[in-house]
Amino acid sequence: MSTPVGPYSPIMRGGGFLFTAGQIGISDGVLVEGGVEAQTRQVFANLRSVLASADASLTDVVKATVFLVDIDDYAAVNKIYSEEFDGHRPARSAVAVTALPLGAQVEIEVTAVRTADLAD
Repeated sequence: MSTPVGPYSPIMRGGGFLFTAGQIGISDGVLVEGGVEAQTRQVFANLRSVLASADASLTDVVKATVFLVDIDDYAAVNKIYSEEFDGHRPARSAVAVTALPLGAQVEIEVTAVRTADLAD
């Protein structure tokens, strides 16, 4: 799991829910090269890592929010998003923003729930 670039937790539990901080395409503290596609793939690697730290996975995600600096990148991000979720269809919002940390082009945050956690 990457070290956060600010004073926040990468993931927090609230009841049976897991809330991730927004993940950008950084690896070892540096934004990956290769444009929005490479960044999106790294975002998902980071999300998988953050979720795994709480014994969860992408299949536990119930809501995602996608932030894009350029809404014209929506189709490219959506293609990778669909591949990564592999048929799983969490609720989603996508919004265009003026800028993201470290000059990122895409950021994604998710909310997950593990059924076993709801019984606790």
